[in-house]
Amino acid sequence: MSKNPLLLLIRFLMELAALAIVAMWGWHCSTDWTKYLLAIGLPLIAATIWGVFRIPNDPNPAPVEVPGIVRLSYELFLFGFSTWALYDMGYITYSYVMGIVIIVSYVGSYDRTLKMLLNKR
Repeated sequence: MSKNPLLLLIRFLMELAALAIVAMWGWHCSTDWTKYLLAIGLPLIAATIWGVFRIPNDPNPAPVEVPGIVRLSYELFLFGFSTWALYDMGYITYSYVMGIVIIVSYVGSYDRTLKMLLNKR
């Protein structure tokens, strides 16, 4: 089920949205020069962790292999943080929409979620 093109598109858009939201939140957090640092640095760090720490063969060999529960925890943290960040910035409706899309995506990709939960190093 997780290889469904629609679910893959939704997941890709969720990842991009999460990074954009983290950048917006970084910009929103400060009023001086640090907002530039946060708006660029936070999504850069998040994307680097996302791309480097993966479970084996998801879908290609992982640069750094981690247990599935670690990967799933990071994904849920990033998506949860982006949902909270929307709420924190005052975009209440968008935060609810993001949360619902995340839940639907993980329920629709239950086989991938189970694969991560059962995966050990």
